[in-house]
Amino acid sequence: MRLSPRLKATIVGIAVFSAVATFFSCNRIDDDRIPAAAVNITFSTAADWNIYGVSGAMDYKYFILNKREPSNFPYLASSATGFGGVLLVSSVMGEPLAYDMACPVECKSSVVVRIDKEIMQARCPECGSTYDVFSLMGHPTGGPAATDHYGLRRFYVGPGRGGAYMVITF
Repeated sequence: MRLSPRLKATIVGIAVFSAVATFFSCNRIDDDRIPAAAVNITFSTAADWNIYGVSGAMDYKYFILNKREPSNFPYLASSATGFGGVLLVSSVMGEPLAYDMACPVECKSSVVVRIDKEIMQARCPECGSTYDVFSLMGHPTGGPAATDHYGLRRFYVGPGRGGAYMVITF
């Protein structure tokens, strides 16, 4: 029996949809593994965002209050940077995203991921797990985190007062 090109395309489409649906339903990512901690980073002016925010696709910055990183950021008394610090990135589409820097495999505030510039993914220096923070919302791509389905904790990034400036909050 010969199948028409349209029927072949339909069958392939159903098979692909079924495979994707099965993958995502069976492999849920646990991004609540590390303790919840307050996050409040306010960019008070457009100039602050231009200096300390992320400006283009795959740009990134680290915010760790107890280490005063970045050193000249105008932290406020109400500022908080989560359990292990905040990794602020600009996605491949240029959208700002934020993650807790604590590795969910290690679950220690002192063990934080950093961007590996060779592969442009976040990497844990202890367990070697890697996370795609630019296009896969902090999902694991390698190491024990991928095996155990541990993703980075995400934070909300949205407009500040008057919609002009960005605020990251938990």
